[in-house]
Amino acid sequence: MINQDYHKSVLMAEVLEYLVPQDGKTYIDATFGGGGHTTAILEAANCEVVGIDWDVKALDRGLELQDRFADRLHLLLGNFASLYLHHKNHKIPTVDGILADFGTSQDQIFTKDGFSVHKDSPLDMRMSSGHYRLTAADIVNQYPEDALSKIFYELGEERSARPIAKLIVEERKKLKIMTTGRLAELVVRVKGAQRSPVHPATKVFQALRMYVNHELENINSFLQALPKVLNDGARVVCISFHSLEDREVKHFFKDYARVHGKGRFEILTPKVVTASPAELKANPSARSACLRAAIYHKA
Repeated sequence: MINQDYHKSVLMAEVLEYLVPQDGKTYIDATFGGGGHTTAILEAANCEVVGIDWDVKALDRGLELQDRFADRLHLLLGNFASLYLHHKNHKIPTVDGILADFGTSQDQIFTKDGFSVHKDSPLDMRMSSGHYRLTAADIVNQYPEDALSKIFYELGEERSARPIAKLIVEERKKLKIMTTGRLAELVVRVKGAQRSPVHPATKVFQALRMYVNHELENINSFLQALPKVLNDGARVVCISFHSLEDREVKHFFKDYARVHGKGRFEILTPKVVTASPAELKANPSARSACLRAAIYHKA
């Protein structure tokens, strides 16, 4: 079985509760990652799952699952933002349920360059170098102060966005900021030493990661594609780790019928679903996970 020590899938019981896998049905795990959610879906019913991920390493690890579940698991390389293109180009039939976990895996945080505030590495932050050109270092060293401040405040909800951006612009004149260690040190100079389990630079790193990888735009593209790939009565489960991401999902489910004048999403989670105390004890990284689910009804 796949070793998931590097990444624990969150809200597993809740995903199954709202997705309700059934025999003979087809589902998409749009963010395959460590394969934890996919495994749970395939074990819950005699169904098929199409797993999508833009990380080649994730799909390589998934080959072990393919051996186990044979022709019930199909793996595709790609970004969940291109959901409709995958559906069209790979002739995926309309499906009975879709899961998307928008969180960054622990594997990405600790092995890819630029993600972790606790590991000094090149300031990259691209989840897929084949998809994006700009790195976090490009942004930090080239963007004007106002633009940096806006990114930190709007995407990271960082209250010290302005003084952090100001110091970055001053310091990059002396020496380019090319590593996570140096960027984190500059943020600490503005905000002070760490007084809680959350590093002072966490929000700045989060904002840069979201900007570099177009995360909000990708979520919006994914959501807009849903009606094109879902059967009538299909279920959608989305897990977000940031208030801006969760807001995108919440408003899409709520506003789709009004905006588009066709079809609608029946909301299954009037209030956002979060991790249980037991899960938080076993997996503290689930503390920010927010789940929303809905059923799609064609017009």
